[in-house]
Amino acid sequence: MSIVKINALTVPAEQREVLEQRFASRAGAVEGSDGFEWFELLRPVEGTDQYLVYTRWRSEEDFQAWMEGPMKAAHQGGGQGAGGEGGGGERPKPAASGSSVWSFEVVQQAAPKSV
Repeated sequence: MSIVKINALTVPAEQREVLEQRFASRAGAVEGSDGFEWFELLRPVEGTDQYLVYTRWRSEEDFQAWMEGPMKAAHQGGGQGAGGEGGGGERPKPAASGSSVWSFEVVQQAAPKSV
């Protein structure tokens, strides 16, 4: 079964719009990666300042290949990606003040019944 990676990002209120715009500008950055299955950016509604970045992968190996390839390249040297505006020059300040990655194996799943 698949694996899930959740990156819990601590985002101050004044940086929420910046974070969401950066993720919107990265559209397509992960979708073509081998083994990628799903992405969601979850905005907190109440009680926390943590956004959750949910990705689902076919295997741990596929996730690690993405981390060492496309993701690493997007986050180095001011390149455009999930957290940068790109175009060279000085790298923009991170929108999140903290981050922690959680890993899970999918052991059960369900989908809506077909009508």
